[in-house]
Amino acid sequence: MKEQNNNQAKEQTAKPRRDRPDRPRRAGNPHRRPKTATKPLINRNAHKVDKEVDGNVIVPDKEANGNTKQVKKVPQHKKPNPNQHKKPYKKSTNPKPNPNQNKKKSNKSGGRRPKRFIPGPMSEAMKASLLENEAVNDLRMNPWKQIEIENKYKVRFTPLGGLGEIGGNIAVMEDEDSAFIIDVGMSFPNETMHGVDILVPDFSYLHAIKSKIKAVIITHAHEDHIGAVPYLFKELKFPIYGTPLALAMIENKFQEHGLMEDVKLFNYITKRKQYEIGGFKIEWMHNTHSIIDACSLAIESKAGTFIHTADFKVDHTPIDNQTMDLQRFAHYGAKGVLCLFSDSTNSHNPGFTKSEAVVGKTFDTLFDLAKGRVIMSTFSSNTHRIYQAMERGVAAGRKICVIGRSMERNIETTRRLGYVDIPDKHFIDAHEVPKYPENQILVVTTGSQGEAMAALSRMATNEHRHIKLKPSDTIIISAHAIPGNEGSVSALMNKLVKAGVTVRYKDFDNIHVSGHASQEEQKLILRLVQPKFFLPVHGEYNHIHKHSKTAIACGVDSRNILLMSDGDQIEITTKYIKKVKTVKTGKSYIDNQNNQEIQSDVIEDRQKLSIDGVVNIALQINKSTKKMIGKAIVNTHGLVPDKEDKRFAHEIQNMIDTFLVNAEEKQLSTPKIIQEELRSIIRKYIIRTKRCYPIIMPIVFMV
Repeated sequence: MKEQNNNQAKEQTAKPRRDRPDRPRRAGNPHRRPKTATKPLINRNAHKVDKEVDGNVIVPDKEANGNTKQVKKVPQHKKPNPNQHKKPYKKSTNPKPNPNQNKKKSNKSGGRRPKRFIPGPMSEAMKASLLENEAVNDLRMNPWKQIEIENKYKVRFTPLGGLGEIGGNIAVMEDEDSAFIIDVGMSFPNETMHGVDILVPDFSYLHAIKSKIKAVIITHAHEDHIGAVPYLFKELKFPIYGTPLALAMIENKFQEHGLMEDVKLFNYITKRKQYEIGGFKIEWMHNTHSIIDACSLAIESKAGTFIHTADFKVDHTPIDNQTMDLQRFAHYGAKGVLCLFSDSTNSHNPGFTKSEAVVGKTFDTLFDLAKGRVIMSTFSSNTHRIYQAMERGVAAGRKICVIGRSMERNIETTRRLGYVDIPDKHFIDAHEVPKYPENQILVVTTGSQGEAMAALSRMATNEHRHIKLKPSDTIIISAHAIPGNEGSVSALMNKLVKAGVTVRYKDFDNIHVSGHASQEEQKLILRLVQPKFFLPVHGEYNHIHKHSKTAIACGVDSRNILLMSDGDQIEITTKYIKKVKTVKTGKSYIDNQNNQEIQSDVIEDRQKLSIDGVVNIALQINKSTKKMIGKAIVNTHGLVPDKEDKRFAHEIQNMIDTFLVNAEEKQLSTPKIIQEELRSIIRKYIIRTKRCYPIIMPIVFMV
């Protein structure tokens, strides 16, 4: 033992420390945690036999500098090994992998698995809280459940226009005792309606229930909501409710139609105030749209509460700083809404509709780029758009000239009511335009939809009395084509470009923004109201279908949604919603030049003339001999080319001769009967040979 200690001391002194050679190596610490044995040293140090000191085993360990350090192991009391004198087992260099070695997971708790968490039993208080929260959430997401389900009252809603089309909005809501009309709008004709300026709804159903109708309700002053009011009042007269601006614009129309005596039926409403109309209580709620004073409706009936959004978008930065009254939507939604009627015009547009304020920034750019006169055209009722243009014109030192009857009237009305605050000194008349430099003129005019008689169209064809277009002019068309007007707008663009002016239409972003809600705004209203039933309105069928999908995504049961068409009468109760019948609908054709209706058969004749042409036939027949005197005169228009007129006329004359020879006595008794027989024979011949259906007009004289 003494010899082993001497050898150990000799090894420690033989190799001094390289970092501090002046200090002797520290003796091993008996309390230091032992290390496991390492592989034997190969090159420099021979393997030292483990030596026991004070019950501990010292194991050499190789350091980076080649020295060894002493690590003490904790003594282990083992049983004697009977195989200790056998040859040591040589470890294989390529041991077989242990399939279970990766399954072991390290555990900081000394290799023990943590105890599995077993939750304790729920207390009665926790169970009660969960049930209460579930009930609260159910009522919050379905507030219509507050409605008395045993309510036996019924309400019927009948759209007479505005579905399957853009514009022409009119609907009737009624119960057993009373009814009211929501808006009376006009729509625009298509290209086949020759000579027609506007379309107004068929009022047949209103005549059938006129004893029940208590009022006309106006949501806002757009033409597709008030344009047909004068034509209704020529047939039926009812009290009419609306905001001051809406009724002021209707008053302008009454003045044109000689209905000023009916102004006494006007009732000016106050928003957030209920008005009793028959068996209903109606409140106007402010919304944001592309016109001032647009409103939605909250309608309380004996059956339940209805919300009608009318046209809207959720504009958080409107020009007049009057935001949409979302608080009232939430108020009625929390009380429980039986049915929601909502605007579907932009139901295919994802996201949000841009604010009207972004158009003003575009106007800033366009006014800076313009070197000469600026001529801006938009909808005459879009007061905020017009106001932004005039504001930029005043800031740029331009005089404002307003051209177009509807534009002049609407601007004057909004200025009179205080919605537009621009002093008179900034306005000039059309005949004063030449007196000012071109860079000091702003013309605000109508005609953004390419209407033939509008001021902008007359300027484009050089027919306007005061404004003659010049290459230095900049034309701003701040509107998009209404569906059906694309052709006329394109024709207007071609005329303007040929005139050599600079046209700003779709080449600038935000030159126009819609006044209708996109999908995210529609979702917002659906979530605020949380209705039981949903009826999408205002739009073509694909628009209301898409809106219904949005409603389903917002939690409305698909069984509680109906897609309507004009004339469908929908019955709504607390338990169900269903279509009960279809009423007569249609359109009347109006010529704006004389404000008179054009009958439908006249329109059909015009359409047939434009497609298939006309055949005029004149002949004389001797009463006694029943033979033709001379030859029949045959003229055609729009049927055969001029070079074939003579051959075609000869064929018709031969047919008439053959008919007169072979006709029975009763077929030649009167001129009217002869005309009908000739019309039938000639029609069959033309259909067989020409494959068209012209208007055939035979005239027979009996002498």
